[in-house]
Amino acid sequence: MVYNWIDIIQNQLYPAACSLCGNRGLDDLDLCSACHHQLPRNPHPCSRCALPLPAGSNSDLCGRCAKHAPLFQRIYAPFLYQSPVDHLIQALKFHQQLANGRLLGKLLANHLLEQGYTPPQVIVPVPLHEKQLRERGFNQSAELARQVARELKLDWSSQLLHKVRHTQPQHGLDQKHRLKNLRRCFRFDNHLALTHVAIVDDVVTTGSTASEITRALNRQGVEYVQVWALARTP
Repeated sequence: MVYNWIDIIQNQLYPAACSLCGNRGLDDLDLCSACHHQLPRNPHPCSRCALPLPAGSNSDLCGRCAKHAPLFQRIYAPFLYQSPVDHLIQALKFHQQLANGRLLGKLLANHLLEQGYTPPQVIVPVPLHEKQLRERGFNQSAELARQVARELKLDWSSQLLHKVRHTQPQHGLDQKHRLKNLRRCFRFDNHLALTHVAIVDDVVTTGSTASEITRALNRQGVEYVQVWALARTP
């Protein structure tokens, strides 16, 4: 109730403005109708890993998931990692434009509602190692998780999942080396005896991070893992 009144007051005093073109925002989104329409949707994703499937495909699974089911139950990713979604994510991630966290979190929450998602017991953001967190000053996945939790009225925590080993950047690595790079670098504290958790990230590329985090959760008794991300690379 308090959040509802805060939102109403903020919307009246400071109407939403489009983060891309500066025009009046759509409802309470910092995105106008025209720019919202231009976002690169992921219209026919694999029902497990959200990889974009070819137009006209009769299958709900990509070839990889059909052969080897991933550890996680499902990835939700409403957009492709293309312009202007990539611009919004990079501005949040590397230029500390935290207002984009609110916008992107709302877009992700809206997608989950449209898809009839199953609510988890808790939302956890993909963590940064403490060295990287000090360098960046904040965790963009935590900003997304905070907003998604607020929109969906769910619990979230940045204190349960930890990255305990510093790793080299995943960019430029193939899937085999991505998995090796991330092996045993996550630790999950399951003192709450959770069995259903949603992981929030900004972008899914190969699913290596999601897979390794799911392993860490499975080791601690979590049976059902969803991954909620803004975008999927084609």
